[in-house]
Amino acid sequence: MNDDEWFALLHALRLLGHATVGQLTGRLDASSDEVESRLLDAEATGLVTRNVFDDGWSLTSAGKARGEALAAMELDRVGARPALTTELDTFGPVNQQVTAACTRWQLTELGLAQPPAPYDGVLADLADAADQLAAIEQRLSRHLRRFAGYHRRFSTALRHSETDAGWVTGNDRDSAHRVWFELHEDLLATLGRDR
Repeated sequence: MNDDEWFALLHALRLLGHATVGQLTGRLDASSDEVESRLLDAEATGLVTRNVFDDGWSLTSAGKARGEALAAMELDRVGARPALTTELDTFGPVNQQVTAACTRWQLTELGLAQPPAPYDGVLADLADAADQLAAIEQRLSRHLRRFAGYHRRFSTALRHSETDAGWVTGNDRDSAHRVWFELHEDLLATLGRDR
C-alpha cells in the first residue's frame, strides 16, 4: 500500500473506533476483498487488530501513531497546520453546545435528567450547531477535502431526528452525535492530539 492508502485505512479506523470490513468498504470506496487485504497487511505489521468475537477491527497504539504521522505529513504538505490549529481552538464553544445537548438528551432517555430536557430544545441547539458547522466545514475543506460532508451528514441526522429520537444519539446509525464525534476526532487526529 502507498501512504495515501495506509492513511485512508488508519484514519477511517481512528474515526470509527472499531469497524467491520463492511463498514470500511464505503469509507474507503473499495471492495470488501480490497479492504480485507489491506487490513491483513496492516495486521501483519502490527497496526491493527481484529476482534475475534465480532470480526471488527481497531487500531493498535502503533497504528494510531502511524496514522498521526501520515496526517502530519499531509497537513504540512498542504501548509494547513496553522489554519486547522486555529479552527480547533475556535471549535470549542460549538463542540460544548453539541455535547451538552446530546448529554441532556441521553440523560432524559435514561430517566436521569431532572428536569427532563425538552426535545424541541435539544433539536434547536443541534440545529444552531448545524448552522455553525456549515461555515466550519467550508473553512476546513478549503485545506483538506476530506472534511467535506460532515454538514450534510449532521443535517441529515437532524432531519431524521424530527420523527425518530434515535437519530440524536444512536450508536446504530449515522446519528448527530456520531457525526459530531467523528468530526471532532478528525480534527484531533489531523493535529496529532488526544481528547
